[in-house]
Amino acid sequence: MNPILRNILAVLFGWLAGSIINMGIIQTGHLVLPIKDLDPNDMESLARVMPTLNFKYFIFPFLAHALGTLSGAILAGWIASSEKMKFSIGIGILFFLGGIWVNYLIPGPVWFTITDIALAYLPMAWLGGKIAQKLSKKSF
Repeated sequence: MNPILRNILAVLFGWLAGSIINMGIIQTGHLVLPIKDLDPNDMESLARVMPTLNFKYFIFPFLAHALGTLSGAILAGWIASSEKMKFSIGIGILFFLGGIWVNYLIPGPVWFTITDIALAYLPMAWLGGKIAQKLSKKSF
C-alpha cells in the first residue's frame, strides 16, 4: 500500500477508534453512575452540575480520555508505515487539544482538569506508541 495513504489511514482510524472507545466509556459511566435529572447530552446542564459532583463521577471520564487516547495511539502507530511513535503522539495531541476544549466547555474541578490534561493524553499516546512498535515487529 502507498505509504502516504497508509499514514493518512493511520490517523483517521486511530482518531475514529479512540473516539468510539472514549464515547463508549462515557456512555457506560452515565449508565453505571447516573446523575439524577441530568441529560448527559446537554452541555449546559453538564457544565452546571460538574462542580457539585464528587470524585466517583470523574472516574469514567478520565478512563474514557486515557483509554480512548491509548487505543487510538496503538492503532495509528500500528497502521503507520514508518515513524510509528510520531503517529501515536499525533493522535495524543489531537485528543489533548480535544481535552482542553472539553475542559473549557464543561469546566470541572481544578484537580480533575490538571489530572486529565497531565495524564490522560500525551503519556497514554507515548505508551500506545511503545505498544504499537512492539506489535509492528510481530506483524503487518
